[in-house]
Amino acid sequence: MSEFEWANLKAREIRQLKDRDAIVILPIGSIEQHGPHLPVQVDTLLVSEVAQRTARLVAKNSAVIVLPTIWSGLAEHHMSLGGTVTLDLTTFFALIRGIVRSVARNGFKRILLLNGHGGNMTALNALCAELSVEMSLPIGLATYWVPAQREFEEILDEQQSVEHACEAETSMLLALRPDLVDMSAVVSLRPPRDWEGGPSDIYVWRPVAAWSPSGVAGVPGAASAEKGEKLLNAAAQALADRLRSGQMW
Repeated sequence: MSEFEWANLKAREIRQLKDRDAIVILPIGSIEQHGPHLPVQVDTLLVSEVAQRTARLVAKNSAVIVLPTIWSGLAEHHMSLGGTVTLDLTTFFALIRGIVRSVARNGFKRILLLNGHGGNMTALNALCAELSVEMSLPIGLATYWVPAQREFEEILDEQQSVEHACEAETSMLLALRPDLVDMSAVVSLRPPRDWEGGPSDIYVWRPVAAWSPSGVAGVPGAASAEKGEKLLNAAAQALADRLRSGQMW
């Protein structure tokens, strides 16, 4: 995949991709606890993989380039369970702004922020608006499982979408890195099925440990590598369809 990876290309090759009006994808992940059975790199690993698969599909019709993944995000709510690295909001904004500004200064005009962590979503919505106005560019934003919501619901048996260290995320890790998954640790788990136990009319910030001592939400025991491969492909296909349509630009 080196032909798509910004970090592996020569400066002259990146200039050539700029001249072809390449779409630039910036994956954004997190390093945080994912229960007793998954590694802390889940969000970073998955968003990186989806970015690569999306790039393969987009490249059939358009030039595309994938930046190195931002591996740390906003994960304060996971700090209570250890293993987590989080940024503060100001640093998170400044980091992404600096990268996007650099990409724009290189002459690229189509930029997608590809998010892989639920805790980043609200902040990225606000930042995307600011950057679009500031740079006069149509900066896109997608959390990888959202465009494929319908497909995810059809693939999963016990959930409708991604929760946390759940049927979906565990399945995708089983497909990508089964060596990092300890399914024996899932047997005794009885986590809540929904994030924070379900929807509420009023938002009150709470650490994950307050409502899920295991750090899990969903049904990881229903996971399989077969589902994981289907989920990854569905996410990439849904994103590629939208990027290639041209409407968002």
